[in-house]
Formats: sequence, C-alpha cells, structure tokens
Amino acid sequence: MSQSIQSAETRPILTLDDLAFTYRDAPKPVLDQISYQHRRGEFTVIVGETGAGKSTLCRCLNGLIPSFIKGRMDGRLQVSGSRESDRPQVYELARIIGLVFQDFEAQLFSTNVELETAFALENFAVDRGQMRTRVEQALSRVGLAGFEQRDPASLSGGEKQRLAIASVLAGRPALVVMDEPTTDLDPVGKRDIFRLARVLRDEIEGIIMVEHETEHVLTADRILLMHDGRIIREGSPNEMLADPGFVERHGVRPLQTTVLLSDLGLETSALSIQDAVARVHSAGWRVKESAQEDLNGGQKPEPGRTVVQISGLVFRYGDASPAVDDVSLEITAGEFVALVGQNGCGKTTLAKHLNGLHVPTEGEVRILGKTTSEWTLRELGRRVGYVFQNPDHQIFANTVLDEVAFGARNYGLPEETVQEKVEAALAVTGLAGREQEDPFNLTRGERQQLAVASVLATDPEILVLDEPTTGLDYHGQVAILNLIRRLNESGKTIIMITHSMWIVAEYADRCVIMSGGRVVRDGDVRSCFSDPKLLESLYLEAPEAVRIGYEFGLVVRSVNEIVDCLERMEE
Repeated sequence: MSQSIQSAETRPILTLDDLAFTYRDAPKPVLDQISYQHRRGEFTVIVGETGAGKSTLCRCLNGLIPSFIKGRMDGRLQVSGSRESDRPQVYELARIIGLVFQDFEAQLFSTNVELETAFALENFAVDRGQMRTRVEQALSRVGLAGFEQRDPASLSGGEKQRLAIASVLAGRPALVVMDEPTTDLDPVGKRDIFRLARVLRDEIEGIIMVEHETEHVLTADRILLMHDGRIIREGSPNEMLADPGFVERHGVRPLQTTVLLSDLGLETSALSIQDAVARVHSAGWRVKESAQEDLNGGQKPEPGRTVVQISGLVFRYGDASPAVDDVSLEITAGEFVALVGQNGCGKTTLAKHLNGLHVPTEGEVRILGKTTSEWTLRELGRRVGYVFQNPDHQIFANTVLDEVAFGARNYGLPEETVQEKVEAALAVTGLAGREQEDPFNLTRGERQQLAVASVLATDPEILVLDEPTTGLDYHGQVAILNLIRRLNESGKTIIMITHSMWIVAEYADRCVIMSGGRVVRDGDVRSCFSDPKLLESLYLEAPEAVRIGYEFGLVVRSVNEIVDCLERMEE
C-alpha cells in the first residue's frame, strides 16, 4: 500500500486547533482553546453542564458558526475532504458533516415526512431513484417507515426528533453530529438511537453526539467532558465515569452503579450492573430478610377530592384513527402523577384536554367538578397551568420579566401582586437577576425554566408539565424536579409527562402508562416497575437503579432504597 493511501486512511476526519468563539456582543468566549482530533470510525460523546459550550461547538463543526451565527472565531478547524483552509465553507461541509440540532424542530419545514427527508438530497442533485432509496432507508432506520405522507407538524415530539435524524442520515455525510438526539424519545427509542450510532460507526467515518444520559454512553469510544468552554477531560467510558462525584459536580448524572458502590464504600470502577452487583456480593453484602416487606410498607395517604375526571374520552385529528381512545381516569387533589408511554401513544394529546387546548371528540373531561366546556378558557387556564413540551411554543415576550408577568397580568391581578408572584417564580426557577434579558437568547434549558416560571406566576391548582426536564443538565433537572416536588408537597396536583423513567421512579407517586391511545396500566410507581417484561412490550424500560434492584430480587425506586435493604455479613 502506498504511503499516500496510508496517510489518507489514518488522517483524522476532523481537526480542531485552539478553536475559540465569542458570540457578537458577548462579554467572554463561549469556546476557549478547543483542540481535538476525531479519528475515522470513532464514536465520541460530549457531556457537560448546561452552558459549557457543547451546542456552540456542534454549530462550529458544520459551519453554521461563523457563517450564519455571527461572532469572533479564532483557531483552526480542518475537515478531511474540504479545501485546505482554516475556514471551510458551509457548502463544502454540508456533504461531509451532518448536524441534528438540539432544537430539532427548528430544522423541520417541509409539508410531509418524505419531502423533509429528501430535502438535502435535492440540494445535492442526487438521482431521483437513488433519492427514493435513501429516503426509505433513512426512515426505516429511525422507525418512521409508513409515515412518508404525514405532516411533520402532526408528529409527536419524539417522532419529530426521529425525522430530524432521518433527514441528516439520508444525506450520508461522512461525519454525523447529533446534539442531544434522544431528549424526546421514549426509553426504547433512546436505546435504538445508540444502537444505530454503533452501526453507523462501522459504515461512515465518525459519530459525535452530545448526551446527558450516562448509562447510554458506555458503548462510546471516547467521552469529552466540557466545562466553561473548554474540554477539561477526555478518555474512555471506564476512565471518565468511574468517579460519580466528579461527573456530578460537572452537571452530569452519574451511573447509578458507581453511586451504589460509592455509598457502600467500595471501589467504583465496575460500571455495568452485573459487575457492580458481583462486587457488592463479593464484599459480603446481602439483602435483609425484611427488605421487600419494608419497601412495601408505610401508610398510603387517603385520597383527596377528585380534581380531574376523564370519562370515555376519544379524540381524533381529522379523519385519522383515535389519538386518544376511550380513556377514563380520575386524579385526586395533591397527587403526583407521571404519564408515560412510547412516542406517539397519545400522552400530550390527552394532557391538552385538561386546559381546553383540545375539545373531546367523544366523552368528557371534568376539572374541579365542571366539564371543560363549562369553563371559559381564561378561567380554566388559571386553574390548570400547562408547561409545553417545547418551551418556544409558549414564549413570545421581549423580556424575561414580561414573559413571566404576562399570565398574571392577563388574569387582572393587581400589579403589586404580579410583581410578588414574578419575583417568587424567578427565584425558584433560578432566573432571578435576568429579568431584562431576551428570552430567545437563553439556552433551551433556560427557556424551559422560563416556561415553568411563567406558569407558576399564575398560581394554578393543577400543574401539567410536558417533559419539563428536556434540555437541562443534571443540576438543572434536579432543581426543577425538587421545585415540582415542593409544589406538590404544598398541595398542588402534578401531572407530568416524561420519558425519563428514573424521574418517575424517584419523584412520582402514581404512574399511568399509555399505549395506542389507551391507558394500559395505572397504579403506584413501585407496582408499575414490578413487571419489566410488560414495560419492555410498551417501549419502556425500568431505570438503572430499578434494574440493579432486580438483580437483588427487589423492586426499588432508587439507589438509596437498595442501600437501606442491604446488610453486611459478619466475617
């Protein structure tokens, strides 16, 4: 083999040398001296707290920065296959690097799924026959075969995310960059995307993925940890994830296996569930005889008054089959209910009936004893606060202050009361001091916090949250979830849609599982996790801590419960 061919095969597909970027009018760089080489066939995952610069780095890789998003860029970015220059042009990079946006809806604009997937191919002047083959293959790979004629606007959040991925895969770039591509996917969908990434690693020249869920990144070749615009540590998953305290301090949720081992005073290098459990047994720990009985014990609170009553609810979009099909459900005051299920199963459609955004095709919905048709939308909106899956669907004001104050002012509250509620909402969501900022200059996670604050300022009795932790790092997730828990403890009824099953396990009291527009399981959280095969059949998966518990013969909700159930055998 010639030396020139050898050098081409071993040359990195992507090289960054001291890359730095400062947004226009920003006080300091968002990226600061980033140096990195992406080896061919490598699967790299980028982790780090919100604001670390992960999304900015992704936008640099395909030329959006600085060609469309302005600011000062320094350093060198070289992509194999582009001109030998410090700044390859966007049209050069488009064929080589495909980017799935963190805000995936921002890259969808066609009138049906097929046209959306074909858009890049049309721009590349791909032969029509080959174009059709590529579109079919891309949609099949993300589980959207049969959706070709659907309007993207009619898809669920997770289905839109899959479509954004398919539209990039169809272009067959050499390097695929995915910025949090699993945020709105159900648990099995998340697993499928990582399985796809492993397959693509053998077919194309590289995968770079931003991801918060550490459990899924164990199959990566390399992990980069970003903090304050820099790559502060990189290495294999074993090197990067064995210290739970370190990753948690940097906004990343640690592997629950390492948390368990750390809590038991054991060495934390065993990352898989099987290896961690074996280490626990080897150290002489065993399950207490009364463990499961203790877990199932405790008095259940008496049910409060019924605040939501759904009877025979059916809802159709146009002439389509029912998106919600004969659902009957009661929710009592003060409950914390998690609404879960695979993408497209009807969760959001059901929830939008609670504040009048949807009108039943059949059946009825009662809120606080009155049907939704008996309330005005204004009255209903004050009693049922709704935080949308995509915060941009409810943000429109020019400043953070005006956004949070809008609802309270719209309900005619005195300005003094409005200011009190706004200050309280900003404080609990971590946005105090940012009142005069433009909402659309905030990160996705900060816009999520803003959407929650704007609803809290109206002081609703029932709070519906559709994926409230999307786009947040672990610190942000815990902050929002603890806030929601405090609101629940203060008496508010919480109904939360989520795909993060660890959130269901650790925070909710009741779990309602939907499939095909119907409620197929409804019970306390522990009972819903008692049948892992049922969960799998419904495209769900018990979270890591629960699966660790299975290995001990227990149905637990957290690592803390596992530790409480163990005792050390005397030597």
